[in-house]
Amino acid sequence: MTDPFDAFTLRHITLDDGRTFRLRTHGSGPALVMLHGMPQTHYIWHKIAPALAEHFTVICPDITGYGETFKPPATTDHAPYAKRAMAGDIIALLDHLGVSDFALVGHDRGARVAHRLTLDHPARVRYLAMLDIIPTIEHFERTDMRFAMGYYHWFFLAQPHPFPEELINLDAGAWLLAQSARHKTAGAVFAAPAMADYQRCIANPATVVAICEDYRAAATIDLEHDLTSRANGLKIACPTLVLWGERGLVGALYEPLAIWRDYCASSLSGAAMPSGHYLAEEAPEETLAALRAFLSGG
Repeated sequence: MTDPFDAFTLRHITLDDGRTFRLRTHGSGPALVMLHGMPQTHYIWHKIAPALAEHFTVICPDITGYGETFKPPATTDHAPYAKRAMAGDIIALLDHLGVSDFALVGHDRGARVAHRLTLDHPARVRYLAMLDIIPTIEHFERTDMRFAMGYYHWFFLAQPHPFPEELINLDAGAWLLAQSARHKTAGAVFAAPAMADYQRCIANPATVVAICEDYRAAATIDLEHDLTSRANGLKIACPTLVLWGERGLVGALYEPLAIWRDYCASSLSGAAMPSGHYLAEEAPEETLAALRAFLSGG
């Protein structure tokens, strides 16, 4: 089977300060940066990135700690995995690539990085699309039994290091399959090359540490940053698109557009896709059409 990413250039980049990134790039035109979620890698975009590369210079990196990108160790304050720090890592990579402004698409954890990046670096982002999230602070403030049961992993992964890491690493491959199966609704939606990449990367214990630190940061330092931003009235300044899976938990638990409206100072649009959590892999045609229309200003 032909890998849809074959046309993309696989790159490993090391910055002057030693931070290393794995990414794929392809296309021509305005820059489009695509950030993946947990427990995956940049491979989540393989079904839609090639088509977007017909009109954009598409840049798909592994975000901090995930895939083959650099993995800071666990710390008591979780600061290296604050979304502000992870967003800063993406900005540093784009500076290295000579990309000054760009459209930004994020799914799951990558969408949380994208949200913070857009708040902290508003002049850099032309368009923002976020897939299957509401703001992190809203999740915690609205926590009830349905959220706790549906998102139990948020509270498990945020437990002190190294407790969750040790449990996951007993069989990280099985944990990956179980975590993925909880959210998908269309059977075997993960193509073989993508799943092979996810499995290989999760087998690295440092990746598991990174995932847990990501969630520890969400429950601590990220909330501090989000509270400050909200108190100061800081909102997304660029046109924003919000997509969610009509059979997923975000659509079942919340009214995404109603929530995001309070966080956007510019135009906001959005819709449910015929999928569960993994929009780009479960409903690639519909997700691609929505992104194309939005990114073209339609």
